Amino acid sequence: MSTRALIRNGSTLPTVFEDFFKPWNEWFDNSSSALGRTLNMPAVNITETKEEFKLAFAVPGMKKDDFDVNVDGNMLTVSCEKEESKEEKEHQYTRKEYNYSSFSRSFSLPDEVSKDNIHASYTDGVLYLQLPKKEEAKKLLTKSITVK
Repeated sequence: MSTRALIRNGSTLPTVFEDFFKPWNEWFDNSSSALGRTLNMPAVNITETKEEFKLAFAVPGMKKDDFDVNVDGNMLTVSCEKEESKEEKEHQYTRKEYNYSSFSRSFSLPDEVSKDNIHASYTDGVLYLQLPKKEEAKKLLTKSITVK
């Protein structure tokens, strides 16, 4: 099996190795590209405290109006679409550029999340979501167990 086959096959090499080889993959393999552009999924950090879950998406270059955050049942979906077009006319030629980027990520919400109180904000290229926990879930988080 060739090295390139190993790099592309996620079940053969762990994700850490895929990320390590990514720069070389982009040079030699266009299977993950559409029209020569790499498709990117924003990184997300998820943290949990006694009070809430916090999600932070790295999405620089967007505006807060570009995002769509929805809760459907126990599914939280965060998506974004951005279109840009630029046209320059000089002398006898016209140059047009068109850029379209989008992503959609979905997360299964635990039952202890208070879905009516989810807040989102966008600051300095990071989309923050706060998912507060229900009061009864906060009380059940810490429990002392007696060893017999």
